[in-house]
Amino acid sequence: MQPFRTHKGKVAPLHRANIDTDQIIPKQFLKRIERTGFGEFLFYDWRRTKDGSHDPSFSLNHPRHAGASVLVAGKNFGCGSSREHAVWALDDFGFRAVIAPSFADIFANNCVKNGVLAVVLKEEEVGEIVRRATEIPNYHLAIDLEQCKVHDDHGFSATFQIDDFTRHCLLEGLDDIGLTLKHEAEITAYEAQHPISRPAT
Repeated sequence: MQPFRTHKGKVAPLHRANIDTDQIIPKQFLKRIERTGFGEFLFYDWRRTKDGSHDPSFSLNHPRHAGASVLVAGKNFGCGSSREHAVWALDDFGFRAVIAPSFADIFANNCVKNGVLAVVLKEEEVGEIVRRATEIPNYHLAIDLEQCKVHDDHGFSATFQIDDFTRHCLLEGLDDIGLTLKHEAEITAYEAQHPISRPAT
């Protein structure tokens, strides 16, 4: 998993509350078994019109937000089903962080397992970021996980809280497998002392 320490990227605003995982990645695209290739289907029903073309009124389709790597959304982001594909789609599209006033617990958990940072800020702070991303061309935010701080080049600054374990995993790029492999020596020693017994043939 790619470690997350500091990141500076263009911001895309999607200021809607209760964005559920079925909107993030609709169910018809869950048949893939790989973690890649989901980005093109991110927010599919919102990004595209009925004929399949890009809807120019949707914020992520606006040229000023092209190449954005920081998504700013409304409260309760990632609610609904527990599909991990939602985070895979965000990551595959290019988002390294999502900022919102609150997140659904399972979605936030899935973010940690995939190296995507979920930043919780106050509603007024999120609203200010959305305003700046809408009004300031090529608006970028810097996110510092080591300092738990978000800031831009226009005077905005905010701090966020994150539990120590989650912060450690993201800083070190450790998913569940990576955490287990940190104890590889102990696991190997245990296996050597407890050989597998095989039935006689």
